[in-house]
Amino acid sequence: MPLKIIVIGAVALGPKAAVRLKRLAPDAEVTMIDRDAIISYGGCGIPYFISGDVSESTQLTTTSFHMVRDTQFFRKAKGVEVLTRTEALAIDRVQKKVRVRSLETGEEKDLPYDKLLLATGSIPNRLDIPGAGLDRVFNVSNLGEAVKIRELIANGEIERAVIVGAGSIGLEMAEAMADLWGIETTVIEIADQVLPGLIGSELSGMVTTHLNENETEILLSERVERLEGAERVERVVTNRRTIEADIVVMAMGVRPNVKLAQDAGLELTDFGGIKVNSRFMTSDPNIYAGGDCIESMSLITERPVYLPLGSLANRQGRIIGTNLSGAVEEFDGAVGSFIVKVFDLTVAGAGLNLSRARAEGFDAFSALVVQGNKAHFFQDMELLYLELVVDRRTGRVLGIQGLSPLGDALAARVDAVAALLKYKPLVRDVSNLEIAYSPPYSAAMDVVNNLGNVAENILAGRNEVIDLDNFANLFSSRDENRTIFLDVRGPANAKPFVEQFKDSWVNIPQEELENRMDEIPGDKDLIAICNNGTRSYEALLALKKAGKKGRNLQGGVAALKKWVCKTSNFVEIAKGEKLTRRNITKYFEDLILSLTYAAAALAKRRSWVRLKDEVLQGSP
Repeated sequence: MPLKIIVIGAVALGPKAAVRLKRLAPDAEVTMIDRDAIISYGGCGIPYFISGDVSESTQLTTTSFHMVRDTQFFRKAKGVEVLTRTEALAIDRVQKKVRVRSLETGEEKDLPYDKLLLATGSIPNRLDIPGAGLDRVFNVSNLGEAVKIRELIANGEIERAVIVGAGSIGLEMAEAMADLWGIETTVIEIADQVLPGLIGSELSGMVTTHLNENETEILLSERVERLEGAERVERVVTNRRTIEADIVVMAMGVRPNVKLAQDAGLELTDFGGIKVNSRFMTSDPNIYAGGDCIESMSLITERPVYLPLGSLANRQGRIIGTNLSGAVEEFDGAVGSFIVKVFDLTVAGAGLNLSRARAEGFDAFSALVVQGNKAHFFQDMELLYLELVVDRRTGRVLGIQGLSPLGDALAARVDAVAALLKYKPLVRDVSNLEIAYSPPYSAAMDVVNNLGNVAENILAGRNEVIDLDNFANLFSSRDENRTIFLDVRGPANAKPFVEQFKDSWVNIPQEELENRMDEIPGDKDLIAICNNGTRSYEALLALKKAGKKGRNLQGGVAALKKWVCKTSNFVEIAKGEKLTRRNITKYFEDLILSLTYAAAALAKRRSWVRLKDEVLQGSP
């Protein structure tokens, strides 16, 4: 008799597993069940549908050759039966049956199985506060909710939006609201940084600056206490303020959807996911599970970790389909790679960030490097900001994170290191990582190699560094009797700082330092500064040779310009530029772009008042 397979869940993992199984075992009878009417859609594309980058919701449900992945598609093209608007009520593990109910007719019936796959996904976290049930409070947990949000925006009903949560989805939703639609958008995060758990505080500060520059207000270390309104949400009340809102999107992460498994007596993990082995087999050998309803094994910590990622679900689905066919394939685990678009900035990473590494018990430090994506003599070079997280005791690389306006260039570097992480690489493996080189694509010593080099020098004690946050604290309370900021750049670069900060800011170019060492007192705390940390490292070596102690500012002024510095007067000087032909040209290019933006916004029924204000603000 043909193998009977029931798949509960038909969004990401379920369809991948079902189709893989049918390719390996064409005679198998495979049935997918899902509560929703829309199946097999790209959930990660929802923010881009809301923004308008994806024009129609059906684009998220089509194949690369433009066939809609509906019940007819799966039946005719894949040989898989699909029951939509059907809820799985209970699993009878003894009789090997699933009790289901049609949400359209209320009819119930039992579906027998030989093997069962639970692809039940996740449940979005939602604040249990007064007003959470008001109209226009969304989670964006499925495509149907996204369509409702898009309709409200397109009809001109949304002027002010509040996003609760500054993780990946929260920031993507903020961009969707603020960018093309021009909605006044506020993001509230209970943690003290955006993208908590994914990137470190320095990179997070840079992302926050970028969001603010794109007219998105970020409220950190703030808690939402209640939502107010008559029938629909009108105000968001936090522990610090009240914010007017026409829509609220809760983007506070998700948790495993395990009720069906729990009711069936399947074993769960301490975190609350369905417990599986390396073949995705649950405590019942006839039932498999994968995707957002399980925990995966971290290849960094070798402990379970919850990674609700669409790409991971698809990879796991293929392995599960193989195992359901009777073959044997195991899943080693994951390093947790991610990438997110924040307006015209890309943020990406893999492995552990610094705070998570320390929380996991590693004696971790991080190296920060700012370098161009190609040879420095190319005019259109853009900067990459990369941070490497390393275990001080062993020299093992634990993670990499970064940001850049060049998403592809950033992804290439992060992916190269991500591929190494499962093999427990050491810093020298990153220093000597082979990167394809040609001046239009990279430097002869690529930013990844330099990142490893800097980490190696920190590990060896040759490069004693100070991070941006500690630099800001030191600078804001500066005392020229105790601290000297030693600017080793050329006089033209250093002049504005020397003039503003007087005796606490000293300029001696790095190439002159050895001959002018007597100008530097030996009893002061010396902070060496250059544009990106390279010349200041060489200055640090010269200081040590002369018997003086100092520290090197990681990333240099280039990092400070990108970062949210606590000393705003310093930021203004750091960002100051001479008026050049290139700057004037760039100004008018930006003006033309803003007018084009306004025209696009008008086509999307944006407010005339808001359009007028924006165009006037951008006019010369």
